[in-house]
Amino acid sequence: MLLTVTCLGPFMVLLDNTIVGAALPDMQHGLHLQLTGLQWIVDAYVLLVAMLLLSGGIFADRFGRKRVYLTGVAVFTAASVVCSLAPSLGWLIAGRVLQGIGAAALSPASLALLAAAYPAPQERVKAIGLWAGLSGVGLAAGPVAGGVLTEVFGWPAIFLVNLPIGAVLLLAGRRHLEEGRNRNAPAIDVPGTVLSVLGVGALTYGLIEGGARGWTSPVILGSLTVAVFLLAAFMAVEARRRAPMLPMRLFRERLFTVSNAAMVVVGFALMGSSFFFSQFFVYVQGSSILRGGLQTLPTTLAMVLVSPYAGRLAARHGFRVVVTAGLALAGLGLLALGNVHADTGYGNVWWRLAVVGVGFALTMSPLTGAAIQAVSAQEGGLASGISSTTRQIGAVLGVAVLGAVVRARQSGGASFGAGLDSAFLAAGAITLATALVTGLWLVRSTPAEGAAAPVRSTGTPKSTAAGSR
Repeated sequence: MLLTVTCLGPFMVLLDNTIVGAALPDMQHGLHLQLTGLQWIVDAYVLLVAMLLLSGGIFADRFGRKRVYLTGVAVFTAASVVCSLAPSLGWLIAGRVLQGIGAAALSPASLALLAAAYPAPQERVKAIGLWAGLSGVGLAAGPVAGGVLTEVFGWPAIFLVNLPIGAVLLLAGRRHLEEGRNRNAPAIDVPGTVLSVLGVGALTYGLIEGGARGWTSPVILGSLTVAVFLLAAFMAVEARRRAPMLPMRLFRERLFTVSNAAMVVVGFALMGSSFFFSQFFVYVQGSSILRGGLQTLPTTLAMVLVSPYAGRLAARHGFRVVVTAGLALAGLGLLALGNVHADTGYGNVWWRLAVVGVGFALTMSPLTGAAIQAVSAQEGGLASGISSTTRQIGAVLGVAVLGAVVRARQSGGASFGAGLDSAFLAAGAITLATALVTGLWLVRSTPAEGAAAPVRSTGTPKSTAAGSR
């Protein structure tokens, strides 16, 4: 029962990640939204998850993992009700912000509860494997569930589906979860958290609204300027704090820096491009919302099927080989998507989506493994959390920047389909450029004291290659 409760929370969160994408065309029609409105519906959620994820883990350790987990479930479920009843874009964004706060609390707390319940290493590996597998099912089920619910009941139904899951979690969690905490957990980095949320938020606002308001608008220039100052202040504060949420010293190790930089690009290209998948099928090719959701499945199914093997491949062939191959595949798949049009048959589209999914599936687990191998054994959890955060930051920027590319093409007189082609081509080019970077530099620069193992030139640990999983 404990395993079920701790797995269902992340399942609900990841289901929400992909279920929303299928419903975006119906939201746009029902709420009379422009492209910027759709970007905010996605980015308001991802932004809060990205910026609060590290703090969520510390909150769970300090104030009790069961308490934080159930609080996160309650906030996420209540926020889903707000989203489903939203009469306007403003209310929907507010609900998505609350969902992001709930997700940032429950996700790290669920893994902490699971790890504490299975102290034996072998049992813990099995439990975490089930945890990741069920979460992946949520990711794959999203497009199908979103298409069906939206087609039959309308877009509010995609949020109401969280109510029964949340109710079961709250009832079963109170009964079957045991409280636990780490009394030696570091203090919460309030200044760092606030500055990171405001800084990335200001940057996101400037990137999303720049296309609509004009890039030389005083509001946009002011927003981007404020973002630069806030992010510079964040780095200065983190460099001086005794227990920062983001220790800047970790970035002195090349393996850690390159792996996290590549993870930003993974989030950027994957989330930024998948934001447009359903819109392509509905608006460019004229599919129904249900059919459009089903047509996006090759990407998510490929990720669910390939992801479990990525760590094993990295253990055998090294981080650098697997990550570089994955980025190259994903980049080529995105470039291929940039050449599909309204009259391109689905038989010539689905394999491109699948190639993108396979490519990104080969990158995420090895990149996290590389980040963990780059630091001392005691900082493995922190490195994993930073890797997840950088992927989420990339996702925020991907939706904002690629949306700006589409708007710029449309403002120049191009069609929406031509704008999507440009966005896919841009994402593919950036991904291929990152493959070149990882091929050259995804290796350890200096031996890290206390690290799990040194790394050969291929990026594979000598004695504990399984740690890359």
